[in-house]
Amino acid sequence: MQKQINHRRDFLKKTAATGASLTLPCVYTPTNSLAAITRAKNDRIPIGLIGAGGMGNGNMRAAKEWVDVVAIADVDQTRCDSSNASLSKGKADTYLDYQKILDRDDIKVVHIATPDHWHTKPLIEAMYAGKDVYCEKPLTLTIDEGKLIRKVQKETGRIVQVGTQQRSSFNLFTKAIALVADGRLGKIRRIECCIGGAPQCDAIPAAPIPASLDWDRWLGPAPKVGYLNRPDPSGKKRRGNTNCHYEFRWWYEYSGGKLTDWGAHHVDIANWALKSNGQTEGPLSISGKSQHPVEFKDGFPIQRDRYNTATNFSFTVQYPGDVEMIIKSDGRNGVLIEGDKGRIFVSRGKLDGTPVKALAENPLPEDAIQKAYKGLPMEQNERRAHWANFLYCHREQKEPISDVHSHMQMLNVCHLAGISARLGRSLKWDDKNEQIVGDDLANSFLARPYRKGFEINM
Repeated sequence: MQKQINHRRDFLKKTAATGASLTLPCVYTPTNSLAAITRAKNDRIPIGLIGAGGMGNGNMRAAKEWVDVVAIADVDQTRCDSSNASLSKGKADTYLDYQKILDRDDIKVVHIATPDHWHTKPLIEAMYAGKDVYCEKPLTLTIDEGKLIRKVQKETGRIVQVGTQQRSSFNLFTKAIALVADGRLGKIRRIECCIGGAPQCDAIPAAPIPASLDWDRWLGPAPKVGYLNRPDPSGKKRRGNTNCHYEFRWWYEYSGGKLTDWGAHHVDIANWALKSNGQTEGPLSISGKSQHPVEFKDGFPIQRDRYNTATNFSFTVQYPGDVEMIIKSDGRNGVLIEGDKGRIFVSRGKLDGTPVKALAENPLPEDAIQKAYKGLPMEQNERRAHWANFLYCHREQKEPISDVHSHMQMLNVCHLAGISARLGRSLKWDDKNEQIVGDDLANSFLARPYRKGFEINM
């Protein structure tokens, strides 16, 4: 702890010496930024990367101005070596076991970019190891994992940023929240999240495990199954069909399909909007309909050789005060927020609606976006900005813009939608106790067994 305090004191001294400001103006293109604050080489932060796939590499490139990747852990040696070459010019230490990174005293910050079923275990162990963590979304595969993460974060006080980078999109999503918080839409009555449906495929054949891949470790806490792979025969697509790497998203064993993929982004914005509008209570119930590419029995897929997450769905989440959230697969990707004074639509490419057009005559208060962003420093480019936010909060020991507690509030909704889809029925939710009301089978999906040898080290 004393080393951490001295580190912060030295950082503040350096900042004062250069005249850099830690309080940034609330404008859409911030002129003072974390980039300026951390320009000096001796301010660079050594970081350990756990999971060297596309997200891990992309995030490290976004943060390259501030961090040095000194250690990489991945169960696929080919990915590990490729990331080492591209991110660290081959100078990083590489490991099969991420615990080697958590054991190092010289690494105070780690980035977890593993498949979804491998998020909770290393995140909790990293917090107990005294690390601050940027973890990709969704944080969990179940609701009970979220309870445990929140408990450990409170116990340890570690800084954890979730990779829901839309919160750091100042001209789009953050601005939309500022409009809501300033009362431009009035009382929110309805929010619609359009997130798309998962793909489907024919039966995928068993295949030899690649020599570079430790398949048992890749499965980790998930059930032991065989490796499946059907490469694209034309060679034109980046990927074929598999139950590994990118395609893990379309298997309930490792993820939640679009409900936790895009849902973790857009439902997060919807939840943020509700909280900014004074909606303090969580959901009451969820109902709807869905389609899956395989048959289910008691919530489990009968066929185990093809993608199994929902391809089409529409769910209605009811909140106190006659407020509802719609989560659906069809429609224009984005979030529609409707209030009794107006409505706006926001996506990664657009922010539109009458309240937006009215800004030409009646602009937001100068500090509105800064307030929506918890008063924290801002940085251009949402992915870069999200990392800037995390690293600033790591240095200053402040809560980041995408904390684990708000994340799990919204992710519980996504998980409930997944349970409703798998069982094909409506659910009543006790938000205070985080339990499904009167449905033992549905409640059994709040947790999952961890495979022996891959339990969380508490």
